[in-house]
Amino acid sequence: MSAIRVLTPGFLTTVQDLGRYGHAHRGISASGAADPLALRAGNLLVGNAENAAALEMTLVGGEFEFEAGAVIALTGSDFGADLPLWAPVPVKAGQKLRLGPTQTGARAYLCVRGGIDAPLTLGSASAHLLTGVGGGPLRKGDLLRIGGDAVRKPRRAANNPPQWTQTQTIRVTDGPQADWFHAELYEGAYTVAEECNRMGIRLRGAAIPSPAGGMLTEGVAMGAIQVPPDGQPIVLFVEHQTTGGYPKPANVISADFWRLGQLRPRDAARFERIRIERALELLQQQERWLYSL
Repeated sequence: MSAIRVLTPGFLTTVQDLGRYGHAHRGISASGAADPLALRAGNLLVGNAENAAALEMTLVGGEFEFEAGAVIALTGSDFGADLPLWAPVPVKAGQKLRLGPTQTGARAYLCVRGGIDAPLTLGSASAHLLTGVGGGPLRKGDLLRIGGDAVRKPRRAANNPPQWTQTQTIRVTDGPQADWFHAELYEGAYTVAEECNRMGIRLRGAAIPSPAGGMLTEGVAMGAIQVPPDGQPIVLFVEHQTTGGYPKPANVISADFWRLGQLRPRDAARFERIRIERALELLQQQERWLYSL
């Protein structure tokens, strides 16, 4: 069985698939790829099922050596690789792939034909860093076996892949406490704080008046925007807690989850409120693009 050797792991490189679902009652959120669109596209390009395990690199890539020939695809952010992005690319036995700091966005994905053969925990190979479920960041010298789970031939390069811009407009629908707030969330830009992680994306900007008094703790979802007493929004991310007691004026639409995964500290983001019908149209457009690959 062929393998990938980790020569340099980069800043935060983990094995990710689309996550583990159905375990919120155990306090474990789904985790999975922070940019699920890039992971799914990369897998489809090399001929895998879209949920195959791949490498997620954050802010700084790494260096990897292929023990045998393989077909790979790099998707998501541009980490300065000397290979085309969003396309299946053959690599030779002994070839080394070097990826530096991100030039656009926050995360890139290295998908390999056959997938990463990683052990499953609760049905997923994804590393859930805050709980330790599924393993942790890669280390120098790790050997990643390549699986044999390709399901079709590699495809051609993707047309019109997602484009990252310096200021992101992230679309949302009303959250469960939307009527507790006015329009402050939509009136200005926010800056992504340094102290954000896979649990939550903290934002800095004009404080949003948060209603006085407490509320009962309730279940929370990926992309929920919470407003704590200081008025600085927090977007719940892939390793979010499963319950929360802060009011939620909005929730990021599924079609824009990939944008959350590409936000870097100090990036600017704006929120745009849309209706659920429009959110479903955008998701359908995204799915049509994926299955055109």
